Amino acid sequence: MKSLIVLALLLVLMTSIFFSFNKTIPNISFTTLNSEKMSLEHLRGKPVIVTFWTTDCASCLKEIPLLLDLYQRYHAEGLEIIGVTMYYEPPNHVIEFNKQRPLPYPITLDVEANWAKVFGNVNVTPTTFLLNLKGEIVWQKVGLFELAELQPQIENLLKEK
Repeated sequence: MKSLIVLALLLVLMTSIFFSFNKTIPNISFTTLNSEKMSLEHLRGKPVIVTFWTTDCASCLKEIPLLLDLYQRYHAEGLEIIGVTMYYEPPNHVIEFNKQRPLPYPITLDVEANWAKVFGNVNVTPTTFLLNLKGEIVWQKVGLFELAELQPQIENLLKEK
């Protein structure tokens, strides 16, 4: 009986992972912490990392140097990164964090959970997605990602440009 339950749970998990990939994300317009108006539609034609995070998440903070490395390495070639703070994150925490440690990529507040809903009801941080040039999810990770698993995929997408 236990093995049947485990098998059923694995099947559900694999199905949800399968269907989340190559799902085109609809256009989302947003304002960054720097008051810049942007939209995902504007970023079509570029690989985009969307990372959901909070300022009090230890794994999220460990991921920031990895994201900075990717940004510095590949932004000039077209990679975009968007940091999305979770709807339960107090905005003043993010604003203070950004004053003390400004990030080069755009940060947006998801106070109404619009981003979280569009990306499959994200509620755990960090959760990171890679979108291809068409705006489709081609990779995702819940928890701390490894550069070695993400970097080759970014390089492949940049070759497609």
